[in-house]
Amino acid sequence: MKVIGLTGGIGMGKSTSSAFLRERGIPVLDTDIVAREIVEPGQPALEEIRKAFGDSVVDASGRLRRDTLAYIIFSSESRRKELEAITHPKIRTRWEESIAAWRKEGVPLAIVVIPLLYEIQAQASFDAVVCVACSPASQLERMARRGWSPEECQRRIAAQWPVEKKMALADFVVWTEGDLASHVAQWDQLLAKLG
Repeated sequence: MKVIGLTGGIGMGKSTSSAFLRERGIPVLDTDIVAREIVEPGQPALEEIRKAFGDSVVDASGRLRRDTLAYIIFSSESRRKELEAITHPKIRTRWEESIAAWRKEGVPLAIVVIPLLYEIQAQASFDAVVCVACSPASQLERMARRGWSPEECQRRIAAQWPVEKKMALADFVVWTEGDLASHVAQWDQLLAKLG
């Protein structure tokens, strides 16, 4: 079994890649989705976050106020690290459990999407790392479509390693600047190599 770590900067095409890979029948675990699941009402991480960041990060229905928490953590590196100390171990446990389950099932190839793969030094857990990347201009355009201000975009970009550094460390790079067909063609070539 080969397990591939998929990383890249925010807004660079990780979700598009994940969707394509799932269409190909490849199991994909996206840690951004896991990060949302572990802070749902009733999950221990939500209460830990409320204790660490205050009642203002939870709304009247008991759900995490993502925008409020994002403002706090992307304005302060120490607060971001405090959140990561709560969430990252739980997320890592989830993807390690998924890899173990895939091995038991005899899955030939699986993907774990980890935006901060290098930042958390997880590369040794994977047979190869693929970085998806695009130009800074395209990245900002894609992020703006999410409704974030230019300042918010810059704060989020600054919270991750520069994509050039990730590209240099990765075993493979998928350049997502072009159209979807180009993006897919790169993955088809890569899957043939990995197969």
